[in-house]
Amino acid sequence: MTLALYGHPFSSYTWKALIALQAAGIAFDFRIVDPDHPENGEVVQTTGPLGKFPVLVDGTTRIFEATSIVEHLSLHHAPDAGLLPFDAAEAARVRMMDRVFDNYVMTPMQAVVDEHLRAPGNPDMTRVAEQRGRLDRTYGWLEAWLRSYELPEGVTLIECAAAPSLFYADWVHPIADGMSRLKRWRAHLLALPPVAQCVEAARPYRAFFPLGAPDRD
Repeated sequence: MTLALYGHPFSSYTWKALIALQAAGIAFDFRIVDPDHPENGEVVQTTGPLGKFPVLVDGTTRIFEATSIVEHLSLHHAPDAGLLPFDAAEAARVRMMDRVFDNYVMTPMQAVVDEHLRAPGNPDMTRVAEQRGRLDRTYGWLEAWLRSYELPEGVTLIECAAAPSLFYADWVHPIADGMSRLKRWRAHLLALPPVAQCVEAARPYRAFFPLGAPDRD
């Protein structure tokens, strides 16, 4: 049975699941959640507690939360794809970094976006500055972490989490020129075929970015 992923091409967390599916070569149907497809939105609304995408439907099983989707794919559909290491200690390290990107990159990035959605043209700049400061601190930590990170041959949960979070975070608060490792790694991530597919699929929606999408990737 073919898997079905419910989400939106411009959604960072949808990207996270899409990258894993595409990197592992798993057949799936993509079902966009938008006003033109209310039946897809109904699936999402009746799955998780707050009705958020992405949602993966695997037969009679529904999985929400992007990290859980990647874990499910690794466990049930692509155990040899390298999404998660077989070694338990290494897998724990990968999961830790997944939380870094979700909690310390994606969360402050989204907070800035949300502030511009809350008050278009007049966001609370104190709140925005606080979140930008958190991004700066995380960028600095990642720059140091990359000194010892050996790039994997394929895509792991780390890449699935890092690519969308750094893609959008750099739009919201550009990575400083002095952080050369992080800038190079972001470029490397965006060049990975499953990530590049997400970037291209999202292009038609860039005009909807609340801060205004930059004329670059």
